[in-house]
Amino acid sequence: MVVVIKRDGSKEEFIKEKVVVSCLKAGATLEAARAIADEVEKRVSGLEAISSRELRSMVLELLRARNEEWYENWLTYDRAVKRRVEG
Repeated sequence: MVVVIKRDGSKEEFIKEKVVVSCLKAGATLEAARAIADEVEKRVSGLEAISSRELRSMVLELLRARNEEWYENWLTYDRAVKRRVEG
């Protein structure tokens, strides 16, 4: 089991479906969202823990590689709703 260390220091289990849902919200197709989630799962397998920031960067990298608009949609959501900035 891979643990995700959230910004507030809390921890939760990595759940691949959360990556799928996030990608869908960014505009990705279901097929692309699942492929991105599969790739993320492969990259984190074997790790004990990963920060939510590292996980976010990984997903953004994969979104951008597939579709610049999906990447921009994710960043727009983060800025508007979650009040985050890229980085």
